Amino acid sequence: MTLRARPLKISYAYQQVAEEIESQILDGTLKTGERLPGEVELAELFGVTRSTVREGLRQLERDGLVFRPTPRTLEVTLPQIDKLASRAGRAMTLMNVSFRELWQVARQTEPLAATLAVECGTDEEIAELDALHQQLVQARKNIGETIELDTKYHTMIADMGKNRVLSLAREPIALLLYNGFHQVAPRVPQCFDRQIEAHGRVVEAIKARDAETARDWALRHIEDFWRGVNLAGLADQTPMINASKVF
Repeated sequence: MTLRARPLKISYAYQQVAEEIESQILDGTLKTGERLPGEVELAELFGVTRSTVREGLRQLERDGLVFRPTPRTLEVTLPQIDKLASRAGRAMTLMNVSFRELWQVARQTEPLAATLAVECGTDEEIAELDALHQQLVQARKNIGETIELDTKYHTMIADMGKNRVLSLAREPIALLLYNGFHQVAPRVPQCFDRQIEAHGRVVEAIKARDAETARDWALRHIEDFWRGVNLAGLADQTPMINASKVF
């Protein structure tokens, strides 16, 4: 058993239990597939109560760092991209990041995602993306449905690029930024048609395997969204979303 012991004396010890085990997973001390000691042994190792250990383990389970192959055992695993992105998104929400901050990064990640989609996307994926765009056209003026489809559209393009680092980096940013659409749309009604046009142009460029045009239209799209944010007077405000629905 390679888990290092470290007594903990803090107000929220369960968080420190979770953070200590997490750090040992991420630095390689605890390997993927390795079974953790039981609650009694962990409590002795860290100098805390079983209930504290139990709550710390729940946190690790929620974060996707451990899982239960059986009800009584816990094994180390590595979190999937959606788990990591959710954690980053929650942190950004708590930090009250602004539209400006999100846009500054998205204008780099979204054109790159479109470029990689051209290079790596399969014909089947492109057809699925095209079908998703047609749903967006049909959802015009429906803000809730538009946001859902828009988020899926951008995520699909990123996934087509087969680059997990990009997917992990852009996902929480895009979720926050694009869910701010419900603040922009009522003040900038033309945004629906402009969004549909830009999406369509990107899809057509990907279908034609034209990386330059796909990248250019992806950038034009994110710049156009930024113009809408400014017209709505929201540049330095925080996107207002229900984080429980997004993350």
